[in-house]
Amino acid sequence: MILTDTHTHLYSEAFAEDRKEAISKAFEAGIERFFIPAIDSEYVKGMYELQATYPENVFLMMGLHPTHVKENFEEELENVEAQFNKRSFYAVGEIGIDLYWDKSTLEIQQEAFKRQIHLAKKYKLPIVIHCREAFDEVFEVLESEKGEGLFGIFHCFTGTLEQAKKALSYNMKLGIGGVVTFKNGKIDQFLDQIPIEEIVLETDAPYLAPTPFRGKRNDPVYLLKIAEKIADIYNLEVEEVAKITTANSKKVFGA
Repeated sequence: MILTDTHTHLYSEAFAEDRKEAISKAFEAGIERFFIPAIDSEYVKGMYELQATYPENVFLMMGLHPTHVKENFEEELENVEAQFNKRSFYAVGEIGIDLYWDKSTLEIQQEAFKRQIHLAKKYKLPIVIHCREAFDEVFEVLESEKGEGLFGIFHCFTGTLEQAKKALSYNMKLGIGGVVTFKNGKIDQFLDQIPIEEIVLETDAPYLAPTPFRGKRNDPVYLLKIAEKIADIYNLEVEEVAKITTANSKKVFGA
């Protein structure tokens, strides 16, 4: 059984003390593929070091996270492009719009989002979308960019069935993580109406740990808890969920 975590920040400071042990536990559970989203220029070195340590298991993205779109966003976007000129990546991400922390940056978040979508189209890569309290705003940008060349993953999907179907209409797969295990998460109530071929699994570690670890650091091995919940929702064996969702991830990332 091979499980794929399509979204994990393993380079995070949260794993500074026990990164090797956390990854080893994941390997033992059959979690062998980790797709790593970028945040901003400060984290690039840590991402590269992680991939150098696990070249067969770690797949890097590059992008500017919406919560890090600040006054210097032009400089940060230049850095993103500079990285693409140096090497290849598997996606542009994570990018999008976040209105939970700061609504005042909406305009420059939209600008950064669009420009990074254009970068993804240039390199024929998927995008990985971060959306928090901004479904309408994200969909507005996707509507303006829809068509050939736009595809990817709607990371940490927490919306309604209607919003799920809308995301799929833009060639996005749904990134399903710990929220699917929450009592008030709600997505577990309609997810079986979405074909399992349209979802991928993720932890977003160290954030959003699934039940029963909610509130604690999210570890890579907890992807198994998410897979078990998906197996329950779709009435499948965990091994089948692993097979299907890993195949889905390969369709998006090409690896």
